[in-house]
Amino acid sequence: MAKSTIIINKLDNVAVALCDLKKGEEHEGVVLAEDITKGHKFALRDIKKGEEIIKYGSDIAYATADIPKGSHVHTHNVHTNLSENLEYTYNKVECPVKKAVPRKINVYKRADGNVGIRNELWIIPTVGCVNGQAKLIADTFKEQYGTEGFDGVHVFTHPYGCSQLGDDHERTKLILQKMVRHPNAGGVLVIGLGCENNQMSPFKEGLGKIDESRIKFLVCQDESDEIAAGVKLVKEIADVIKNDRRSEADMSCLKVGLKCGGSDGLSGITANPLVGLFSDYIVACGGTTVLTEVPEMFGAEQKLMNRAKDEATFKKVVKLINDFKDYFRKNGQVVYENPSPGNKAGGITTLEDKSLGCTQKSGSSAVQDVVFDDGYVTAKGLNLLNGPGNDMVAVTNLGAAGCHLVLFTTGRGTPFGGFVPTLKIATNNELAARKANWIDFNAGAVLETGFDAQLEKLIDLVTETVNGKPAKNEINNTRELAIFKTGVTL
Repeated sequence: MAKSTIIINKLDNVAVALCDLKKGEEHEGVVLAEDITKGHKFALRDIKKGEEIIKYGSDIAYATADIPKGSHVHTHNVHTNLSENLEYTYNKVECPVKKAVPRKINVYKRADGNVGIRNELWIIPTVGCVNGQAKLIADTFKEQYGTEGFDGVHVFTHPYGCSQLGDDHERTKLILQKMVRHPNAGGVLVIGLGCENNQMSPFKEGLGKIDESRIKFLVCQDESDEIAAGVKLVKEIADVIKNDRRSEADMSCLKVGLKCGGSDGLSGITANPLVGLFSDYIVACGGTTVLTEVPEMFGAEQKLMNRAKDEATFKKVVKLINDFKDYFRKNGQVVYENPSPGNKAGGITTLEDKSLGCTQKSGSSAVQDVVFDDGYVTAKGLNLLNGPGNDMVAVTNLGAAGCHLVLFTTGRGTPFGGFVPTLKIATNNELAARKANWIDFNAGAVLETGFDAQLEKLIDLVTETVNGKPAKNEINNTRELAIFKTGVTL
């Protein structure tokens, strides 16, 4: 019989409903004082006004009223403990060094030493004005020549590249340059207009040394027929990359992004801990994982800081957190304006509640490095990456930092995918069954079979995806690009 409730940590004074519970039922030795919706919490004992609410063995809020045993514990009777300014200290935690046997995988080995898990041809506009031309070039090429011998032609449109100033302009240029060099692309056509801020000449210079048979450039205002010119260039690239072949490697070469979106009360119980175990596995294999969503570290940041490999890395984590808080305040926003309405409906009460569940995707490995906006992931092991919680921006950032694919946990469901394969991992059985066209993996099954069995299945799925099995977002052709915007538009 499946469990109906769970106490996550022995220190907790709340339990979580794993299915809808009715008033008067007895669970965890407590008679429920009211109905409790799946994913939501109820008090295991009488909790006095002002007393801490404990979940995951940590404070997630304080009670704003007396909460009788068996009562619903949520936004109506608790409040966050978080404040704007915190003092951080480095209390190093020794993280276990695990052993694992890496799976064999088949990848595309690139000339620069990187590997790709896809051999796609990408068309990347430097400016939103030519989005339509980029799509026409791709459609015309596919009609005339098809895509046999490589993994398809994909256009990544966006509304930026002109009328941007300062950091905004530089961020747009840098994200697009990183995409051009991403190893999942066997070749790239970069297409510009000609009069935009994001001029082609400095854009090309910023790329450094490139293989000109695989990366080509088109300025539409310089061509009488930019569609024909673009198709010709795409054909030249395709004739090169269709000769690429996969070769054997092991998982130590992988860089895997870790992301959650549309979280619910089961995210920190099923999918996120499972992904954390997968992260530990990849790290033990000598590979790399990357956790982002900085605002969803608030409330759990000290735990991450204590896992920093040394004091220098700890200071980087502090900078990561404080810089993002400064960004909120600079724009006159409350630092702890989270969780979202969907999160709350799913049972997440405060940002501490959300963050303690969210950061479980990082497993138990030591934090090896922190990557800021202008960097790539270079350190093996677990890395933290600067960026917001927004799904599209976060996955774009993960791909631009060098991740080959992203594991994306969700309790509410989303069809979104990034420019790298984005595997959707459901937190519960109902979502996995209802949205099978979105969901790649059901982590809700851990409640019936345990984590070990599902971890093996998840490793199987990632291996298959790396070897070429399309993720649901690839099947549905939901491949989105979103660039973090913080500045002035002219």
